Amino acid sequence: MHKFSLYETASRYYVVGVDVSEKRYRILKIDRTTEDGEEPSMTDDKIVYTLKEMNQLLDTIDDGNKGTGGIKLRCTAWGLLGFIRFTSCYYMLLITKKSTVAMIGGHYIYQVEGTELIPLATGKSSKLDARSNTADETRFLSIFNSMDLTRSFYYSYSYDVTHTLQHNIMRERAAMAQGDVPQTDGELNPMFVWNNYLLKPITSAIKNPFDWCHPIIHGYIDQAALSIYGRTAYITVIARRSRHFAGARFLKRGANDLGYVANDVETEQIVAECQTTSFHGPGPRLYCSPHYTSYVQHRGSIPLHWTQDSTGVTPKPPIELNLVDPFYTAAALHFDDLFQRYGAPIYALNLVKAKERQPRESKLLEEYTHCIDYLNQFLPADKKIIHKAWDMSRASKVRGGDVIGNLEMIAESVLEATGFFQNGDGISVPLVAQNGVARTNCIDCLDRTNAAQFVIGKRALGHQLHALGILADTSIEYDTDAVNLFTHMWHDHGDTIAVQYGGSQLVNTMETYRKINQWTSHSRDMIESFKRYYNNSFLDNQRQEAYNLFLGNYVYAQGQPMLWDLTTDYYLHHSNPRDWSPNNIGKYLHWFNPANLEERNANGAVVPIRSAPVPKPVDFFDDYWLEYYRPSTLSSFPKMFAFKMNSTIKYIPIKSTQDGKYDLSPFRVRIEQHHHDVDADKKKAAKKNATSQNKVASSPLSQVAMSDDGTASITSDSAQPRGMSLGRWLHPTQEKTLGLVNAMDTVIEVDPAHTKTKQTALEKSKAEQWTFTKAVKDSLNPSVEKQEADDYARYVHHPQNLPLVVSSDTPVDIDSSEYQDYVHGGWQDRGLMVSGSEEEMDMYAELLKVGENPLTVTEEDAPKKRYKAYRKWLRGKSFFKQQPLD
Repeated sequence: MHKFSLYETASRYYVVGVDVSEKRYRILKIDRTTEDGEEPSMTDDKIVYTLKEMNQLLDTIDDGNKGTGGIKLRCTAWGLLGFIRFTSCYYMLLITKKSTVAMIGGHYIYQVEGTELIPLATGKSSKLDARSNTADETRFLSIFNSMDLTRSFYYSYSYDVTHTLQHNIMRERAAMAQGDVPQTDGELNPMFVWNNYLLKPITSAIKNPFDWCHPIIHGYIDQAALSIYGRTAYITVIARRSRHFAGARFLKRGANDLGYVANDVETEQIVAECQTTSFHGPGPRLYCSPHYTSYVQHRGSIPLHWTQDSTGVTPKPPIELNLVDPFYTAAALHFDDLFQRYGAPIYALNLVKAKERQPRESKLLEEYTHCIDYLNQFLPADKKIIHKAWDMSRASKVRGGDVIGNLEMIAESVLEATGFFQNGDGISVPLVAQNGVARTNCIDCLDRTNAAQFVIGKRALGHQLHALGILADTSIEYDTDAVNLFTHMWHDHGDTIAVQYGGSQLVNTMETYRKINQWTSHSRDMIESFKRYYNNSFLDNQRQEAYNLFLGNYVYAQGQPMLWDLTTDYYLHHSNPRDWSPNNIGKYLHWFNPANLEERNANGAVVPIRSAPVPKPVDFFDDYWLEYYRPSTLSSFPKMFAFKMNSTIKYIPIKSTQDGKYDLSPFRVRIEQHHHDVDADKKKAAKKNATSQNKVASSPLSQVAMSDDGTASITSDSAQPRGMSLGRWLHPTQEKTLGLVNAMDTVIEVDPAHTKTKQTALEKSKAEQWTFTKAVKDSLNPSVEKQEADDYARYVHHPQNLPLVVSSDTPVDIDSSEYQDYVHGGWQDRGLMVSGSEEEMDMYAELLKVGENPLTVTEEDAPKKRYKAYRKWLRGKSFFKQQPLD
């Protein structure tokens, strides 16, 4: 069911659900008279009604409740998120607004845009604003509402967003091979279901809770189109954040004793060429479309017991190893979980600093290395954890350090070790599974990690496009439309993950590590650093309380401390020591499950070929077209998601395509286009002004402009490279003449008669080169013009030339009536006081009065306009929310 209507009577709520076709209706009854402390009473009759039958049922309910006001429509919703209780009654959480963010195999994925919390109580108390809550209940509601569910929460009606595409397709194919139909909702990954705690009341009350409630994930989802000469490939990035050990940056570090790490995020990139909408291949080959590929990465904090104390004012608190476990139990549980989810091998890319004056990150590097060496002793030779430690921060700061080049080599080795997933029918295209995963980490798993994951994802993108038959090679160059689009998606992905964990967007982006656009990116990085420091110092505790309440880490109990009274939430995220027993302790030598190390292939997921058509209709297995193809629905292009989707077509400049010479390929390096544009401008300019071109050609600076990183690049007017070059930044404002410095010595003046109103690309390039060269020349050879020297001399000797006695002779260079009036003594009759109205004089006299204690505001000052904002502030209104005073 896709749409819900909430009706209410004096004693019950009725949730009426309807499918996409708006032909099948169902109803869920929820009792409002449940006493505090009791579980909510819900009834699902599982009867499918038509529209007419549902209207008759609602009329019957209305007639039966005439004495208490009948039945009323409370609101409409797009789904239920679950139920939660604090100190008294239960609350029902509804999705009231949604937006489409992606489409995979005909299944839409939506983002939650609005929610509503409705109490399951009777009478006027069912309204939150009128409910006579206790102080504790009100504070719990305030903490819960501070959890912004309208940012980065996603769900789908028909696609399992909690699992990867590889898991979903192989599960469907394995079930098809055995002749079964899998129950998708019953096999959700609870690690990524963020409303798992809210679903418990309805799960225990009715048999099929997912007919009414929808699991939501927290993270990031985006989709864009790659247009290649009429063929369209869709890139989808899905990030799933784990609900275990979730929290803010300095409050959640390392791992807990259950093996869950902080900032655990699984990122999947799906590249598909949707020649057909669904996952099915031609004919009776269900879930065998060869046009779907995916690649999965993982990021997470270093799986050791370490913390950072953020109570001080330093932006980088010292790192403390709280517990040194010689058997590394937490890390063993974590890597065994990774083996279970992704297989082997695990490629651990460690980007922390290796050398520091005051050891901080390097302490973790040493301990993490010992940890992996210990765990690798007991793994098979071909399944060992691959540990790659590289100080990325030092490489980015050393002159000549090639960060991107090193990451490209690491990315290629990662792809060789893990591979990627490609669906296939097993005949023309084999099914290839990804075995293993790249686990990337730095200290925060934000900036450096995101840059490294982007490079690995870019390399995987080339392999995926090659597997789809779009690229002849497996590599894609930078500064192409395809990589620019992918970079934009990955930056948004990194910013979203950073805001969720660190409180601010990325501090160091790909532009920082590529060393482009440094003039603007450096100031942006500083601002984001300040934001992150402010959020970590003042707002993280509030966010952590909201996480603990929403995820069910804290559950109110009579006689227990309140959430806001806890000095630490350590025991909310770690197991109780009283529950420890010899049966729960893992083995120190055989710390892994050997079944998790087995290679994942398509042997158990081969769908047998049928000579006859499928005995059951396709909608029995997959009813995707009910959501994607809606012929009875009136729509328009601006409302269609496929029309609004970001695409490489938007990167194409319209003016450059008018002559028909622009290469529309998204894999063409656009910087090369500048060379062709400049060459064309040279030929045009040479025909019009051959003499001027001969002079310009003698200068070695006439061909190139200096970019930020010191390399030479050609500039043009039609398509500027990414970032602002130093020449563009120093672009002069010339109105009459245009000059060019030849060999940094002589300035060649251009005749103003030849100056055009609209400069060509070549002339703009010359202007930039002239400005930059002149700035360098002036800085190396400082000089003072004659007019500047005269002004300076007049300034220095000016006091000595002032006469001590005012004469009656009027200076020759002064012609002012006020001066003459002053010299002739006219001021002696009327005085020096400035004339004005009586009101102005009174106000001026009042301003001259100084009280005995001028810093104290008295009652007499209250009516004054300048204290208006102060009076509002005393009433509790913020200065920042006040309107400007008249």
